[in-house]
Amino acid sequence: MMTSRTGNGLLDRIHDKWHDHILTGLAVLMVLHLFVFAPIETQNTPLRPVGAVFVAGLAAGLLILARSWVPIAGLISVVGLLAASLILHARGIYASLDVTLQATAWLIITLVIMWVVTRAVFEPGRITYHRILGAILLYLTIGVVFVALYSMIGAWVPKAFNGITVAVRVSIPSDLVYFSFTTLTTVGYGDIVPVHPLARSLSNLEAIIGQLYPATLLARLVSLGQEPTRA
Repeated sequence: MMTSRTGNGLLDRIHDKWHDHILTGLAVLMVLHLFVFAPIETQNTPLRPVGAVFVAGLAAGLLILARSWVPIAGLISVVGLLAASLILHARGIYASLDVTLQATAWLIITLVIMWVVTRAVFEPGRITYHRILGAILLYLTIGVVFVALYSMIGAWVPKAFNGITVAVRVSIPSDLVYFSFTTLTTVGYGDIVPVHPLARSLSNLEAIIGQLYPATLLARLVSLGQEPTRA
C-alpha cells in the first residue's frame, strides 16, 4: 500500500481522466528527446530550453501517473547531480566524475520512469493503444539505462569501446544511444565495438533483454486482456 497517495484531491481526478493519454505523451517526449533533440544538441546547438521543457513534462506526467511525490524526489536528486556536473564542467576538472554524475542522473530518471510506467502499463484493466505505447516507452527506457551504464564505463576506462570516445556532453550522448539501441535490437552494425570485459558483459545482457522483453510483454498483455475487468 502506498502511503504517499494524495487522497481524493485534484491529482487523483487528473489521474483518472488523463491516465492513458499521459502514457502516450511520455512516450512521444522520450522519442523526440532521444532521436531528434539529443542528436542536434550534440552538434553544439543551444537547446537547453528544450531539455528544460522535457524534464518539466516528464516530472508532471510521472507525478500524475504515480499519484505520489516519489518521482519528484527522484527528479530533485537528478537536478542536484546535473548542477554538480555543470560546476565541475565550468571549472574544467574531474572530467570522469563529471560524466559519471550526468550518467547517474540519467540512470535515476530511467529507474523512476520504469517504476511508474510499469505499474501503469501492467495494472489490471482493458488494454488500450495508450498502454501499448507505454510498454514501448519501457523498451526505450531500457536502452537509456544501458546508455548511462556505458557512459560510466567509458568515463573511467577511455578505451572501453572502439569507435567512440565518451566525453562530457550537454545532453544524452546520441552516439551511445545509437550503440545501445543497435545492441538492444541485436542489429550490431559493428562500427562501435565494446572492448573492455565489463562493457562486453553489459552488451550481452542488453541483447538478451532486447530479445526477451517483446515476448514477455506480449504474453503479459494478452493475459491482461483476458482478465475480467474489475468493477
